[in-house]
Amino acid sequence: MPKSRVELFADPVCPFAWIAYRWLSMVEMHRDVELSLRIMSLAILNDGTRGYPPEEKRGLESAWRPVRVAAAVEEQRGPGGFRDFFEAFGQVFHVEGVRPRDAALREALRRIEAAQVLRSADVTDYDAVIRESHSRGVEPVGIPGGTPTIHIDGAAFFGPILSAVPAKKEALAMFDGTRLIASNPQFSELKRGRPEEIRVD
Repeated sequence: MPKSRVELFADPVCPFAWIAYRWLSMVEMHRDVELSLRIMSLAILNDGTRGYPPEEKRGLESAWRPVRVAAAVEEQRGPGGFRDFFEAFGQVFHVEGVRPRDAALREALRRIEAAQVLRSADVTDYDAVIRESHSRGVEPVGIPGGTPTIHIDGAAFFGPILSAVPAKKEALAMFDGTRLIASNPQFSELKRGRPEEIRVD
């Protein structure tokens, strides 16, 4: 089977994006895939949504801050830099449960030796880059979606929404199935209710 090109569009603060990344990282070790991690933004997704306060009023908890830092790291170190940051932040924020968000952000940057990038969190220098990447992720889906969004060989879907990182056998089977339905241009949607509890470890 030819190599699959997989793009995962993800916001670092989204637990479902973290779980999807862990799933695809496992797949990457056992399937012939080219995995690319791309930036998308909860701040953009939630802008104007009823019940969500404006991000500019959330201070250090603003969802803009982690993606701005991610974009700055990516500019300085390339796509691998974003992936390093995403892994470090995910470990600190999701697995270790470090709070508040600013403390997790600082610790993740310390671990990848990029503490100087923190200043990018509170300026708008990278917002256009973030919006462009976000749009590349969500527009091909064709419907309102969220994070994560996955592109497999050019087919784009909102999701996957996983409540836990699957074990190796299930992870590979799920990827093979996802790749199969992605190859069918007539396929559009499967959905069911989410479990109340998710596991990020």
